[in-house]
Amino acid sequence: MSGILVIVIGFGLGLNPMLVVTLAAFASAMAAGYGPLAVVSMIGHGFVENRLLSLPLLALAMVGLLERAGLREQARKLIGRMRGATSARILLFYLVFREISAALGLRGVGGHVQMVRPIVAPMTEAAQPGADEQTRRLLRAHAAAVDNIGSFFGEDVFVAVGSVLLIRAVLAQHGIDVAPLHVAFWALPTAIAALLIHGARLLLLGRRLRRGKAS
Repeated sequence: MSGILVIVIGFGLGLNPMLVVTLAAFASAMAAGYGPLAVVSMIGHGFVENRLLSLPLLALAMVGLLERAGLREQARKLIGRMRGATSARILLFYLVFREISAALGLRGVGGHVQMVRPIVAPMTEAAQPGADEQTRRLLRAHAAAVDNIGSFFGEDVFVAVGSVLLIRAVLAQHGIDVAPLHVAFWALPTAIAALLIHGARLLLLGRRLRRGKAS
């Protein structure tokens, strides 16, 4: 309870989330009878054991440096030089790319931090010159949605992904023995349906943008 109380008070006062979580960890551990040095040792051990979880922080810093060097501006200029490029076509292309790459197990080639914010979103905005703030927000939301949909429905086609193994484990608990390859195979119709359905939605979005209706 002491840790939860610290979190509630800290977030209520608007304090730094990292500081609040650290203080909550100390409060909970010390209430359980651990000393300060033992708490520091447990935090360090947890960090070392789960250090791979901090890799996205490195990608975030790298993308921040690239943006400061003009990555978003270069993406806009690239689209400005391409004839026939529209926001809907860019999003549709990224949807296909994201789903196929996820189906091949290459989930790291996309993502909101690595691709959507610095590259995909600026390109879709550049393909819609003169767009108002509402339209730009709509395009950013669709860029994020395309990444989510492509990754979510594409990854189940890859046999070694965690979701496929989880499905197999749940079925095994109920006495149904299914090979991971069969689970991945039967995920194909869903992935294709998601691609067609959301692709149609993007084409409708393009039609609305051509008519000047972003809502």
